[in-house]
Amino acid sequence: MSVSAAPARRLPLVLRNPSFGSVWAGQLLTQAAGRMFQVGAVWWLVGFAATRHRGLDSGLFLMVSTLPAVALAPLVARVIARHAHRTVLSVAALVAGLVAGAAALWAYAGTLPMAATYAVGLGLAACQAVFDPCLTTSVPELVEDTDIEAATGFELSTQSVAGLGGGLLGPLAVEAGGLAGVVAACAGAYLLAALLVRAARFPHAAPAAGPADEAAPARRTLREVLAGLPLIRRILVCFAAANVFTTAVFVVMPLYTRGVLHSTGATVSALEAALGAGTLVGSFTGGRLPGRPVAVGSACLAVMAAALGLPGLLPGRATALGCLAVAGWCVGVIGVRFVALFQRLVPADDKPGFFAVMQALLGATFPVSSLVFGALGDHLPARVLCLVQGAGLVPVALALWWLGSRTDAAAARTSAVLAQPVTPAGEAS
Repeated sequence: MSVSAAPARRLPLVLRNPSFGSVWAGQLLTQAAGRMFQVGAVWWLVGFAATRHRGLDSGLFLMVSTLPAVALAPLVARVIARHAHRTVLSVAALVAGLVAGAAALWAYAGTLPMAATYAVGLGLAACQAVFDPCLTTSVPELVEDTDIEAATGFELSTQSVAGLGGGLLGPLAVEAGGLAGVVAACAGAYLLAALLVRAARFPHAAPAAGPADEAAPARRTLREVLAGLPLIRRILVCFAAANVFTTAVFVVMPLYTRGVLHSTGATVSALEAALGAGTLVGSFTGGRLPGRPVAVGSACLAVMAAALGLPGLLPGRATALGCLAVAGWCVGVIGVRFVALFQRLVPADDKPGFFAVMQALLGATFPVSSLVFGALGDHLPARVLCLVQGAGLVPVALALWWLGSRTDAAAARTSAVLAQPVTPAGEAS
């Protein structure tokens, strides 16, 4: 019996847990579709649209595409807390498929207006803003406790695989068939994802708390959730600051390709693939790195600062590819180490609110970053933007390292106090 069970335990989680594998495939499809549309639309704005302000237009599009994760965070937390997670996931994917399908029909019938392109990006991002935190919250419902870290690695790897596949196909699809073919492929991916999630089982799911359930205790607000987790709150603030400079890469990459490398959408696809491949490797190797999460995170931010700034000093296709692969690896390591940490530290009742506010806090800087770096791209060379990215990450890495050293010192002082022998009251004199 133990001999036959051993091979099963060696199988990847997505194979020995079909329900998790089905939901993971659904997330892969939704994020790949969203990424393909985003990257394809940005390359269309930079390389094909007859606009004077390519940087600002592409930055504005990315800003619109990231607003839902911030603006809808309180609503998303309530929806996730009150409804069955399988229903929330499948409906979000279905609505995204319908939005993309309608846009595809419009694009095949005629030219898709610029405003409609922005609206489609907004609608798809809104569906993804519901899907992603709901799936993160659902991990304990799909797997055993011993598989949480492995499930987290697969879940986070979805973002890198989506960046790898969607980022690779987006610019190529735009050059081959325009936006019409891109949105049609996105519609098919979203609808397939809805079917996969709907067919999955959530064996450890607790009954959803309906609005009329008065016997259940009142859930804490998002502010109360973060107030009770001071260390995690400070870590999230550090990563939100880092995102101002790291997420700017999605604006800088097309501008760098056009202005420095003087290349085509194939190069944009290669750069996106390098970033996605690095993140994928980091997602699966991050758990094996020694050291506390804060120490590993600060080191990765320092390495990422060098990787993002180097293409500005040594321009070239090979340099950019290698540096983006390294930066992606750092992102993957940080993600798997810290999300696994949060899964264990955050109380179960607070997870819906916490992961929604985490999504919002980390995403809040993306609109700002997209708009600022997009506007700067119309006035500064792309090489300078690379240097700005690298320089901006240095103080964030130092702040996270200081936070970790301060936390370790406090833990050491607490351990020293607890280790002191207790002197009986009669012996004190």
